[in-house]
Amino acid sequence: MTRSEAVKFIIIRSIGNFLVLFSLFGVLATFGPVLYYEVQFRVVQARGIHFVVGHQPTSATQQKNTTAVPQEETTPGFAQILEGDKEQILLPKDTQFSIVIPKIGASAKISPNVDPGNQEAFLPILQKGIAHAQGSVFPGMQGNIYLFAHSTDNWWNVGRYNAVFYLLRDLTLGDEIIVFFEERRYEYVVSQTIIADPNDVSFLAQPHTGKEKLVLQTCWPPGTTWKRLYIIAVPKD
Repeated sequence: MTRSEAVKFIIIRSIGNFLVLFSLFGVLATFGPVLYYEVQFRVVQARGIHFVVGHQPTSATQQKNTTAVPQEETTPGFAQILEGDKEQILLPKDTQFSIVIPKIGASAKISPNVDPGNQEAFLPILQKGIAHAQGSVFPGMQGNIYLFAHSTDNWWNVGRYNAVFYLLRDLTLGDEIIVFFEERRYEYVVSQTIIADPNDVSFLAQPHTGKEKLVLQTCWPPGTTWKRLYIIAVPKD
C-alpha cells in the first residue's frame, strides 16, 4: 500500500467511525429517556419492588412547618431501585396538581387548561410533564378528566418529550392511579384500555354522564403518531 493509499484509508476509516458514533449518539439522544424508563421498570419487576405513595405538602403555608423533599427526590433514582429496599416511596411533584402511578413508578406535575388542538401551546408543556386538556373537568367533578403526555410530531423527536407516560401500556385492569389536586388526593383504578386513531376525539368530547372518569392519553406505539393509547380509570370505591 502506498503512502497516498494509506492516507486515504485512514481518512475513510475516520469518517466511517465518526458516522457510526454520530448515529449511536442520535439513537441515544432520541430513545434514551424511554429506554431508561423501560430498563427501570424491568428492574422493579425483577426485584419485586412495591411503591407506596406519600403526601408531600407543597403549598407555601404547609411548607413553613414541613421539611420539603426536593423535587428530584420525589421518585427513587436508578441506584436506589437497583439496590434499595423492596418498598419505596413515591411523592407527588406538586400537590396542587400532579399524578402518581405506583405500578410504573411515575410521578409528574400536571399543567392545567392546555389546548389539545394547539401544538404551539401543548408541545412545550409535554417536554416537561403532563397536560390537562382545556374543557375537561378537574378531580372531584362530574365528567372526564383528560390528561395527555408523550406526544411528538415526529418519531425522531421522541427524546425531546417527557417519557413519563411511556409505560402506560403496562397498566392493567385494577391498577391504581392517584391524582393530587389542590392539596387533596384522588384515587382511581384502571377500568379499560383502548387503542384508537389519532383523529378520534370522542374521549375528549363525551357528554357528561353524571359520573367522574379519568382519561390518560399517549402515543401508540411510543414515539409515533400512528395511534393513541387511552387508559380509562374510575374513582376507587
